[in-house]
Amino acid sequence: MSDSPTPPNPFATAFFTVAGNAVFVLASLVFGFTSAVLGWLPPRGRWMYLSAWLWSHVVVRTAGLRVKVRYAAPLASEKGYVFMPNHLSMMDIPVLLMTLPGETRMLAKRSLFRIPIFGWGLTAGGFIPVDRRDRSSAKETFDAAVRCLEQGRSILIFPEESRSLDGRLLPFKPGGFLIALKTGFPIVPVGLNGTFEARPRGSFVNRPQRVEVRYGEPIDVAAYGVRRKKQLMEEVRARVLELSGPSRG
Repeated sequence: MSDSPTPPNPFATAFFTVAGNAVFVLASLVFGFTSAVLGWLPPRGRWMYLSAWLWSHVVVRTAGLRVKVRYAAPLASEKGYVFMPNHLSMMDIPVLLMTLPGETRMLAKRSLFRIPIFGWGLTAGGFIPVDRRDRSSAKETFDAAVRCLEQGRSILIFPEESRSLDGRLLPFKPGGFLIALKTGFPIVPVGLNGTFEARPRGSFVNRPQRVEVRYGEPIDVAAYGVRRKKQLMEEVRARVLELSGPSRG
């Protein structure tokens, strides 16, 4: 366990807040435009994912984050997984996009798809919209995620479904586990540490931090089956809790 992180310098915080937010808006517009144009080129989504990877690096660097990534086991870039991380901050998505192995599609709030230009890029790239207010759309989301996995791509699902307000892990929802059980693709638990301190929910301040992402060993869902879904959820949650521990050393 490492010591508590040193509080960021207030001048550095001010700089990365102003610069980071300005670049975030500009980079998101560029990403949305290029993705909307390139995302439809075959193979669909490949160019968009490269654009998202570049976007994530720009956003992370200009927010003052220093990212360290660890893998408990080798993850084949050509193999499909269901990645399940904890959710602490708006910085989680760019941090994950810059460290995920292989092409991955994310389940994202439908409201993001309504943002002009940026949302067009998400649609063109094959990202999957989720409307948690409209449960009638759940089947559509489920089917889109299953198709994505069957095409050999990985998907990223936040099993808490919303960002934590205090940094503690929220209860997990069953949707992502049903997708994994339906397709048989392994679940990879992921622990994020440091993004909450960098930019908690509801804040516009970027605090430069060391951030750690830890990818756990894949979990074979076939060993559980639908009847043991609850035990699978408990096992994944326990691993995410462990992986999101206090290291950052």
